[in-house]
Parts: sequence; C-alpha cells; structure tokens
Amino acid sequence: MDAVVLGETMMSLRSTGAWRLGSTATTSIAGAESTVAIGLSRLGHATRWVGRVGVDEPGELVVRTLRAEGVDTSAVVRDEDAPTGLILFEQRTPDVTRVLYHRNGSAGSRLTAADALAGLTGGTRLLHVTGITPALGAAPLAAVHAAVDHVRERGGLVSFDVNHRSRLWSADEASEVLTPLAHKASVLIGSPEELALVGGGADHVVTKLGADGAQVSTAEGTWTAPAHRVRAVDPVGAGDAFTAGYLSGLLDGLLPAECLARGNTTGAFAVMATGDWEGLPTRAELPLLDLANGSTLR
Repeated sequence: MDAVVLGETMMSLRSTGAWRLGSTATTSIAGAESTVAIGLSRLGHATRWVGRVGVDEPGELVVRTLRAEGVDTSAVVRDEDAPTGLILFEQRTPDVTRVLYHRNGSAGSRLTAADALAGLTGGTRLLHVTGITPALGAAPLAAVHAAVDHVRERGGLVSFDVNHRSRLWSADEASEVLTPLAHKASVLIGSPEELALVGGGADHVVTKLGADGAQVSTAEGTWTAPAHRVRAVDPVGAGDAFTAGYLSGLLDGLLPAECLARGNTTGAFAVMATGDWEGLPTRAELPLLDLANGSTLR
C-alpha cells in the first residue's frame, strides 16, 4: 500500500432544511480519514481504509462507496453487535452548517489494536490517523498507538491530523491525549489552534490557514502557499481534502511548497461541491483550476 488510513466512517444525511421540520435528506458517507483515503485514491495512490462498520445497510453503503472509489476495504471489520455511526448535516443558514453525531456505541468506536495491526498486513509507505479516533474511547486510542508504533518501527511515515472535535471532548482533554501521538508523527497537520494543543516536533509541521492557504515548516525552512479563489459551495471536508493533496505530493516526492500547492488545489475542489469528498479531483483534473474562467474543454 502507498497509504493506510485508520478511523471511523459514518453514513451521512444532509437535510434541505431544519431537521425538526421534517426536511428531506440525501445520504452518503462521511469521515475525515475516508475523505483522505478517497482523495489519495483519486490521485492514483494505492490506499486502504481500516475501520469497523455494523452488519447493516449504512455499513454496506460505507464499504460499497469506498470500493467504488478504488479504496481497498479488505481489512474492514463487520461488527455484529454494534451499528454503523450516523452523522447529520443541517444547513441552518447559508453560511452555517450544524453537525449532529449519532456515534456513541457505534461499530467504529469499538476499533481495536488487533483490527489496526491486521489492516497493516503487507506494509505501507504511509499511515494517516487523526485526533478524532482517540476521542472515541480507550480501545480506539490503543488502536491508533499500535498502528503508529508498528509503522514507525518499520521505517514508514506517520501522518497525524489533530482534527480536534469540540463535540467529542474538551481542548484540555484532547491536548493530554493527543500530544504523545503528535510527537510520534512524521507529518503533523492542523489549524494554528489545533497545533497549539499538541506542540510541534514533527519533520513536517503543516498549518492549515483556510482562505489564507497553508504553511509547512521543516528542518530546512518554512514555506507558504496561497489558497485558490473559488466559489465555495460547502466548506465541510476542505481540511481533509487539503491533507489528501499534501500527502499525495509527499508520496510523489514533491518539494514542500509543491505539496502545499497540491493540497490547496484539492481543498479548493472540495469546497466547490456539496459533500465531504464528492468534489475531490483526479490527478488529470489537478490543472483545471489554472484555466481561465469560462474555459470549455472539448
């Protein structure tokens, strides 16, 4: 594998209005790690998602969608005793999306170290994990540590996106648990506030700056790259889309500034479409943002 990602993927429901008024909804899947997996797969990298789903229709949707996107699902565990998690998105105002989780006791929250290590069979150049999975419980936290230690011991790269979710735990709780993981990472990714929770120390410290682009610091120096100016439709998932692009550049051996540029491109594609991952580009589509407005490809 070029990359293995570890975490929970849920069935998502997006309402057309307020949930309490009985809005209609569209279904898909959502999860920070699976967005990265799909992004890497679309860019041509052999990628595996490791996680648990329930023996239910939402679980089938998760696995079917990932397979359709070329992501390896051979390590998926189907849990007969817990359901696939749900995430609800409500566009409460044109500029505010409200997120509701139904993941307590989910299959994904029962991920184990054995699951994680089984998913690394055959080896990988890169492991990507986030600060979301450790927030789900002691077993998922142990799974992340087991996977990270396994890959580090074998000389692979470890990417860690802080991805602090305030609905799952407080900043103080997150800082205490995530700082040791951050110090094991080869690539540490987060917003300025998230990076402050865990400190630095990785070979690549990547700062996501939203509309201002992104920055990376290594032992050789610091580089920045501006964001693309595009018409934003849905900002959810943009950070994970950026991560997919950055890691793709890293796997391709690009220079830090070039990795940032690719990340900013994949992030821009993501915000131009509704959904966490649906707008992610293929490798052939990466140059499209450099074309003049109104261009037609024939």
